[in-house]
Amino acid sequence: MLGRKDAQRDKVETIVGKGTKVNGKIYVVGSLRVEGKVEGEIKAGGDVFIGEEGLVVASVYGRNINIAGEVQGNVDAMEKLEIVPTGKLFGDIRMSKLIIEDGATFKGKSEARKNAEKTPMEEDEEEPIPQEES
Repeated sequence: MLGRKDAQRDKVETIVGKGTKVNGKIYVVGSLRVEGKVEGEIKAGGDVFIGEEGLVVASVYGRNINIAGEVQGNVDAMEKLEIVPTGKLFGDIRMSKLIIEDGATFKGKSEARKNAEKTPMEEDEEEPIPQEES
């Protein structure tokens, strides 16, 4: 059974829609889907989905990261990083599990994460992700 915090991280509550451009930092407690353009930094307590129309020119931190669009920047996945056939990633990656499907593009260095390492949220206490009120 999932706890309340796990359920919050699994639910996609934040969407950057097609035709939308965000320039700056995005911090979300749950999961994030990007179908538009984001420049800057993305930090999610849950999963990050970059849709086929999505373009991210930013560093990306999250639990599981799925790339179907394009990412130009470093990616740090606490658990799994998956690049599907339409996905393109130009940057260094750090993750526990990596899946690169046939047809996907990846150019950069990779580093396997150890299970006991801190999450990107714990590492960066200067600007914590806002917590949902109980």
